[in-house]
Amino acid sequence: LAITLNKSKKKIKHYFQVPKCATNISWKNTSALFKRSPSIKMTNNRPSSDMAAFREKLKESKHLVVLTGAGVSAESGVPTFRGAGGYWRTYQAMDLATPEAFHSNPSLVWEFYHYRREVMGSKNPNPAHQAIAQCEQWMKKENKRVVVITQNIDELHTRAGTQNLLELHGNLFKTRCLKCGNIEVNRDSPICEALRGKGAPEPDSKGANIPRENLPRCKKPGCGGLLRPHVIWFGESLEERVLDAAFQELDDCDLCLVVGTSSIVYPAAMFAPQVAARGVPVAEFNLETTPATQQLGGHGFFFSGPCGSTIPEALKPF
Repeated sequence: LAITLNKSKKKIKHYFQVPKCATNISWKNTSALFKRSPSIKMTNNRPSSDMAAFREKLKESKHLVVLTGAGVSAESGVPTFRGAGGYWRTYQAMDLATPEAFHSNPSLVWEFYHYRREVMGSKNPNPAHQAIAQCEQWMKKENKRVVVITQNIDELHTRAGTQNLLELHGNLFKTRCLKCGNIEVNRDSPICEALRGKGAPEPDSKGANIPRENLPRCKKPGCGGLLRPHVIWFGESLEERVLDAAFQELDDCDLCLVVGTSSIVYPAAMFAPQVAARGVPVAEFNLETTPATQQLGGHGFFFSGPCGSTIPEALKPF
C-alpha cells in the first residue's frame, strides 16, 4: 500500500482503496504494511519526550493538525467497545457496525446506537478536549490555524468549543435516509418512541425486535424512509469530501499531534507516519506506544500518560 499526501483527488482515490479487512489491522500486519511502503521508512531514532522542546515547536507553528481517537473519549467515560470487556450485550462493535448487520437486523443495530446516543447525555468533554479547543482559540488570535481530525463520533470536540473539525467516521447525532439520502442532525431523545427504554447493554438483555415501520423514519414530506446512523461502518468508504479535506490539512500542516488513537484503524493510521516522513514534527500523546510511534523519527515526540493530563500542559498559551 503506497500512500502519498497528494492534493490530486485521483491519487487520493487510488491510494486509499483500502480493503474491508484493513479497517482493523493487527500490530503484526501493520508493521509489515509499513515496511512494504516506499514512502514510510522504519527508523531506529526514538521520538523525544522533551516537553520544553515540543513547546518550542508549538510556538513556531502556524498550522497545527490534531488527530484524535477513542482514547480521548474514553477519558470522558465514553464506552469504546474495544479490547477486553468491550462488548454491548454479547456483541462487539464489529458485529453491529456494518451495512450487513443493519440490513439483517435494523432493530438490533438501532438499539445499539440508541444506547450510545443516550449514554452521551451523561458524558462531558474532558481537559484534553477543552485544551485542544482553547488552543484553537488562542492560536487563531495570532492568525494561526488549528484543525482537529477525529475518528470519534460523539461530538465531544464540538461541545468543548472546537470549530475547525473534520469527523472522519461521521456523527452519532446525524441520520441518513436510505430512501431519499437526506442527512440531518437529530438529537431527539429517544430518537423514536419505539426505542424508549431500549438498548440495555447487559449480556442477558433481549432484543426488542422492533418492526421496521416503527424504527426511526425520515420526516421529509412524502418520504418516510428508514433512517440509519450517519456514521462510517466497517467495510464502508470514508466520505470523499471529508477525506480530501483531511489530506489538504495534513499536506499543509507544520506540526501534527496524535492524541489517544491506537493507530490500527485505516486510513487514519497512516496519517501521522506520512506527515513525519516529510520532515514535519509529529507528537504522539498516548497511554502506550502504538504502531505509529516508531515512525515518528528523531524529530518526533512521544508523551506517555492520560491525555487529560498531558495535553493541557502541552497546549497551554504562551
